[in-house]
Formats: sequence, C-alpha cells, structure tokens
Amino acid sequence: MTKAIKLLTALPRAQRERLMELAEEVSFPEDTRIFEAGGVADRFWVIRSGAVSLDQQVTSHQHVTVATLGAGDLLGWSWLFPPYEWDFGAVAFSNVRAYEFDGPSVLGVCVEDPLLGLSLVRTVAEILAHRLETTRGKLMDQYAIRRTTPL
Repeated sequence: MTKAIKLLTALPRAQRERLMELAEEVSFPEDTRIFEAGGVADRFWVIRSGAVSLDQQVTSHQHVTVATLGAGDLLGWSWLFPPYEWDFGAVAFSNVRAYEFDGPSVLGVCVEDPLLGLSLVRTVAEILAHRLETTRGKLMDQYAIRRTTPL
C-alpha cells in the first residue's frame, strides 16, 4: 500500500502559498459533527491536529466509521464535484484544529490560476485513490476473515 498523500505538502510551494491565502484557522471540540451526508458541500479542511472520523449512517440511530483522518489529512472532497453534497458524515473524534477553505473561493482561484487548479485536482484525485485502495484492503481483510471463520 502506498503512503498517504498530504494535500499541503503535495502541492508545489507557490501553489500551496496561493491556496493558504484562502485558509482560515478553525477548531472543533471533541464530538462535534462537522458535516452530515447529503448536506451542502461548500468547504474543505486540512487537519492540523486531532482526529476526525468519517462515517456512514446505516440506520436512523447508527453511524459506522469508515475512516479516521489525522494531522495533514484532507477532510472533504465533495466541494469539488457536482452535486456538491457530502458523501459521508464527519465528527471530531478529539479536539481538532484545522485550516478551513471556502470551496467556491478556491474554485475561483483555480480558474484564475489553471496550474493551481490542475495541481489541486491531481492531488485530491491521488488522495481519493489512496483512500479507495485502503478501503479495498480493509474490505478484503474483512471478507477473508469471514470466509475462513467456521459457521
């Protein structure tokens, strides 16, 4: 499995600096729901410290954690793709500090600076591919355990 890609360190310096001009420092106390699946996705975060659980609601009262993100990780990609709705929910697993970016503002800068746009989309795509690979591995491990466990 490949190493996790961190958005800010993956971008070339000049593009990272341009993106950081749009950053706002925010924090979320432990157990804060940051967003819910199906909600309007108009921003994203880069986690500075703490942990965030991505979850999927499976019943009206139960959420299942599908991933845990930490320092340097990108939180939220749905702001980049129509219909701009969150695919998962997210909750602060611990106290979280993050850089918050307004999606429409970032997209506007990407139109002005196509090299930044291309770098950003490529990096987000690499992050998503890595997460898909990780999830696939977890599912394969889980399936293998179930297949070898006697009934």
